[in-house]
Amino acid sequence: MSEKIVRLGGASGFWGDTPEGARQLVYSGQVDYLVMDYLAEITMSLLTRAKAKDPAMGYPPDFVSQFIAPYAKEIAARGIKVVCNAGGVNPLACRDAVEKVLAEQGVTLRVAAIIGDDIHDMVEELRGEVREIQSGAAMPAKVVSANAYIGAFPIAAALAAGADIVVTGRAADSALALGPLIHEFGWTPTDFDRLASGTMAGHVIECGPQATGGIFTDWRLVAEGWHNIGFPIAECKADGSFVVTKPDGTGGLVSTQTVAEQITYETADPANYILPDVVCDLSGVTVTQLGPNRVNVTNVRGKAPTPTYKVSATYPEGFRSIATLMVNGVDAPLKAQAMGEAILKRTSLIFAREGLGDYVDTSIEVLGAEATYGPHGRAGGVREVILKVGVRHMDKRAVDIFTREIAPAATGMAQGISGFAGGRPSVQPVLRLYSFLLDKSRVKIEVDFEGKRIPISVMTEGQAVPGYQPKPAAPVSAPTGDVMTVPLIQLAHGRSGDKGNLSNIAILARKPEYLAPIAAQLTPEAVKQYMAHVVEGAVERYDWPGLNGFNFILNQSLGGGGVASLRYDPQGKAHAQMLMDFPVKVPAGWVKDGAVSG
Repeated sequence: MSEKIVRLGGASGFWGDTPEGARQLVYSGQVDYLVMDYLAEITMSLLTRAKAKDPAMGYPPDFVSQFIAPYAKEIAARGIKVVCNAGGVNPLACRDAVEKVLAEQGVTLRVAAIIGDDIHDMVEELRGEVREIQSGAAMPAKVVSANAYIGAFPIAAALAAGADIVVTGRAADSALALGPLIHEFGWTPTDFDRLASGTMAGHVIECGPQATGGIFTDWRLVAEGWHNIGFPIAECKADGSFVVTKPDGTGGLVSTQTVAEQITYETADPANYILPDVVCDLSGVTVTQLGPNRVNVTNVRGKAPTPTYKVSATYPEGFRSIATLMVNGVDAPLKAQAMGEAILKRTSLIFAREGLGDYVDTSIEVLGAEATYGPHGRAGGVREVILKVGVRHMDKRAVDIFTREIAPAATGMAQGISGFAGGRPSVQPVLRLYSFLLDKSRVKIEVDFEGKRIPISVMTEGQAVPGYQPKPAAPVSAPTGDVMTVPLIQLAHGRSGDKGNLSNIAILARKPEYLAPIAAQLTPEAVKQYMAHVVEGAVERYDWPGLNGFNFILNQSLGGGGVASLRYDPQGKAHAQMLMDFPVKVPAGWVKDGAVSG
């Protein structure tokens, strides 16, 4: 008898991802489960706002309209099960909407909702005892939402009860894949290595085609297949090992590099990647090419989980607006900068006259002039740019005034302005993120299934939260003698991601011999200096020996992060690309013999 393999398809990486991913995987005949991730920290803020307007909302309606409605009959016919976190901040409403569509189509699929992650009713009880994870700040005066990142065992319990579709709220992204593996293989709460491996399978596929060539450093290798990029499939075994692949006949690429980049995404200390069910040690993870578009992932280790959940709460902090205009002509970058400053000065004068006080925060970025690169920009003779002006103010009336004063720049400032015909920019309430830790014993999780509530017990004892203490790097000397300077991208590839107000940049050497010059020159201090235009806090570096690289943590690098940030890149998506231009000295022979380009 052949060894059992459970095939998980990552059909959605975020709210707004293409529904073609689900269609592709459903009709591929290569999956047993569809795993659909809809939530991010920004998304939770948006869903909280939606539920405040309509108590029946608070979940991504796209899940029902673009996935359940078109494919329900095919899912049932093929015996595919679905696990998603599309419940958002209202899992029961999402479950009800799914059941309504199924009933209308006459499809018999059993739907379970997992509840309990919403701990908003505990906020006042917790006010004096919790502190923000990164800043240590006390809880804000007004908290509008608070959701714990719950784990995979409630999902496994729902599947064991007979559910075909499981809808959760704020479960950890990777738990959506780990839950089915716990159910299928009978893993227990102390099977730490297997839980860690299953978690990593979920981590690799949770962002859809990011693991199959999407946002890959070497984009030219996959660009021809972007229009039909394959969504990831993890073929998982009972020992925890898994193979990453994609549907036959699709574009993209599954290679050791594409998979390694995704493994590093949104991580911190590779030896202590904390999830609700297990602390993963990814430091020795091994990726091996088995064949075309087939990569084996092994050597993931696990440790006891922490006794706490991470809770992400949101609180209001004023209003914001972001306006854009196209500016062209000679000295376009200078014109755009002057216009942005003038708009802020004019509105500040109006605020003073009206007694509204000044802005809490402002941001001017001249896009196209490489403003996001700070001192490393190469604007040259650019004659066409986009002026972006972002503002935040505690009074909505002030932000309304700002939106009113954008279009008048077309008649009262420089020539060559366009892009204002679409109307005034919108005003958005700002919901900031506040994250803290909460004992698991205080979070009551239940599976709501066919009129019954099934209480779920989880492991509430474990190790203390691992401290993020990078080990001192072993002394490495930079090349001496006959050397040449090349950009980092010649020696490494990488990926950046975000968590709150910090970003991580993983840098992975293309060849083992490139690691030494990178280690010697790409120090935390060097990265801090190079990225000083975005980083306000410290930079930490972690060794990642299994992947021949390093993980850099850039603290306070996102302008507040999420919807609180006024930056055009509030999630650090471009940070790795910026760092790829970092100059590295290498032995001149490497360039002369063609190993790297000069």
